[in-house]
Amino acid sequence: MNLTTAFKQKVTTALKDARTLYGGTDKDFASKYGMNQAIWSRIKNGETEKVLDENKWLEIGRILNVSLNERTWALARTQVYDAIEADAVFCQQNSKSMVLVDDCAIGKSFTAKYLSRKLNNCFCLDASQTKTKQLFIRDFARVLGVDSKGKMADVTANIKYYLKMLNKPLVIIDEAGDLEYNAFLTLKEFWNATDGECGWYMMGADGLADKINRGIANKKVGYREILSRYSDKYMKIVPTDREGEHSFYRQLITDVLAANMKDKTRLPELVKKCMVRDNDGKIGGLRRAETLLILMNAE
Repeated sequence: MNLTTAFKQKVTTALKDARTLYGGTDKDFASKYGMNQAIWSRIKNGETEKVLDENKWLEIGRILNVSLNERTWALARTQVYDAIEADAVFCQQNSKSMVLVDDCAIGKSFTAKYLSRKLNNCFCLDASQTKTKQLFIRDFARVLGVDSKGKMADVTANIKYYLKMLNKPLVIIDEAGDLEYNAFLTLKEFWNATDGECGWYMMGADGLADKINRGIANKKVGYREILSRYSDKYMKIVPTDREGEHSFYRQLITDVLAANMKDKTRLPELVKKCMVRDNDGKIGGLRRAETLLILMNAE
């Protein structure tokens, strides 16, 4: 694949924006993205050719959500975005912890990734990609900019130390319900080591609450302690009653589609299609909305 100069420039711009929000050194920042400091210096000075191989440009672009094409999902300040942002900022400013358990496809992951690019020293981990303890810890180190290739005990110790060195860090753990038991227990270990010095925000769908509740019911070590450390309750945004849920989804889908549609005259038509419930009585959410928008644009 031959990447265009325009794409590399977009990645460079995204890197520069990310650097302004990162409280570590240039060396640590470069390490976050698999570069050395000298290469990062060349890139921030405007060099794009023969600096990185194309796979690395693609990898960094993926991490920073830089699109290869023009179709991007524009940000809409939905109720979900506002609620998660408020919770995340509270956790960061006060070094507290919360856990959000809510429906799929309402924009939780999108918001988490966006906040990690907007807030200072905010780091987002996708637990669905790093389910085991070793993978989770090494990816955590990589995201922070800590050496992830040493002994596990050293990597873990460095993560704890580095979090305490940063100014008001916030760690968002998305898809936390996918973590295996030993990986899940590491959340308590990291929380204990950074109590009062780091904010934590854990997110997932119903499976996360089921995992914790089942662990507590079975008196399995760690689950009660973890829930206690994350404010002892599950936060939720989507209303639980059917009428409230319907109204919530209509507004959510309308807000997001309005921010992403060129032909607004077809907005009511598309929203109506999105609101059809499936055989389980569920509204499809934003993934269905995106699919229907693509199909509509292809007509």
